[in-house]
Amino acid sequence: MTKFLLVLHVLVAIVAVGPVTVAASMFPPSARRALAEPDNPRATETVRLLHRICRVYAGLGIAVPVLGMATALSMGVLYDTWLIVSMVLTGIAAAVLLALVLPRQEEIIEAVGPASAAPAASAASTEVAASTASTASTASTEVAVNPRVTVQLAMFTGIFNLLWATVTILMIVRPGSTTGA
Repeated sequence: MTKFLLVLHVLVAIVAVGPVTVAASMFPPSARRALAEPDNPRATETVRLLHRICRVYAGLGIAVPVLGMATALSMGVLYDTWLIVSMVLTGIAAAVLLALVLPRQEEIIEAVGPASAAPAASAASTEVAASTASTASTASTEVAVNPRVTVQLAMFTGIFNLLWATVTILMIVRPGSTTGA
């Protein structure tokens, strides 16, 4: 049973976390392109697709720590230091994804969405629309103008990816483990 759980844990980690790390890494440069080219529907579609991948696979990723805990319990290593550190880092990675990466992606999508959905408007009508927009729309307009948001998003995505890389290394090396490796 232990080998089955371990194989399942590793496969789900590869299938669920892998796409999130790749799509999240591709999002900031794609967002910069979509913000720079608001009339390019392909750039907008790419950003939306990358966000959807991140969101869906993040949900599937919940199975990774669940299967990991079942595997650790089966192996009798649930209280080993390397595993506890891995679980803490996994929690931090999830928090970074849920609190910092996905919300910023959504802000960018809101900023990109209306520009590509509406037909090209004159500069005067854009100014009028921007001045009469609600607070939420004003925030999205600021996102479109401020390239720092994509830089910040890239930083948070890098932190998320480094946390997962560290967890992967801990899972392979298992420092201090007496179960082999």
